[in-house]
Amino acid sequence: MITTVTMNTSLDKAYFIKSRIVNGTVMRLDSCRTSAGGKGVNVARAAALCGAKVQAAGLAGGFNGQQLEALLDKDGIAHQFVHIAGETRCCINILDQEYGSTEYLEPGCEVSADEEQQFMQRYPEIIRDSDVVTISGSLPRGMSKDIYGRMTAIAKDMGKAVILDTSGEPLKQGIKSHPTMVKPNQDEIEQFFGIKIHNMQEVIRYAGKLWDMGIPYVVISLGKDGALLVSGDGIFRGRPPEVEAVNTVGCGDSMVGAFAAALERRYEAKEALRYAVSVASANAMSPNTGDFDPKNIERLTAQATVEKL
Repeated sequence: MITTVTMNTSLDKAYFIKSRIVNGTVMRLDSCRTSAGGKGVNVARAAALCGAKVQAAGLAGGFNGQQLEALLDKDGIAHQFVHIAGETRCCINILDQEYGSTEYLEPGCEVSADEEQQFMQRYPEIIRDSDVVTISGSLPRGMSKDIYGRMTAIAKDMGKAVILDTSGEPLKQGIKSHPTMVKPNQDEIEQFFGIKIHNMQEVIRYAGKLWDMGIPYVVISLGKDGALLVSGDGIFRGRPPEVEAVNTVGCGDSMVGAFAAALERRYEAKEALRYAVSVASANAMSPNTGDFDPKNIERLTAQATVEKL
């Protein structure tokens, strides 16, 4: 089983509008959709669509938290959330023909030290039956910056594979516990090392530096250009087939969900990368965040290419 952890969950609202956006006026939507959100929740949805047994975990609070759990029930995804006093945030994604995707992300409520401790006490029991644990996204205000590192260490001591997908100080602290895989993008690598990357050779160089820190699989997401994987089996560049992108929000989360399924199934590095970039492409074809048609995966995987560098 795969457990996905999201400390900063959200209700994701997608607003679809065909007319040109005019600031300072009333704009009427053509359609809208509300889904259970937060990066790890998107990972759970993607992993489930990949055919894995999965559960979502983390923090949820208030009426929004109740709706989030109800939406997961509707999606058929098991969950174990620790309930907090604050209200789960909302995140809005406006999709229009002129600008594409524009996101408005609430920061989230503040989490108390007691609530953090309550989660950490339950955490080993939550992940007990899982082979893979994914830890994704930002931290709510009030949470310790090293909590991802502590969560990673606990999961590894229990024999779990751990995928960490975050940025900034939580990534720096989390890497100290040597997760099985990290998945930064170029901007996050630049932030981590305090440098500016100018070409692919530099992407490879700094991905190698992360691998040297004791991370068995370092995946650098490259947007529509696919992903780079540095592992003990070598350095691989995965390129997805060209697709008509409808909504790219959640593609990185879908990639993590696919890698989690690949780790659970013990795919070789090359095939795991091919599968993951194909799932991310399928997500881009869907108007829904962290969602895709599983029927497209076999065709996209056959069209994707992986090159050993």
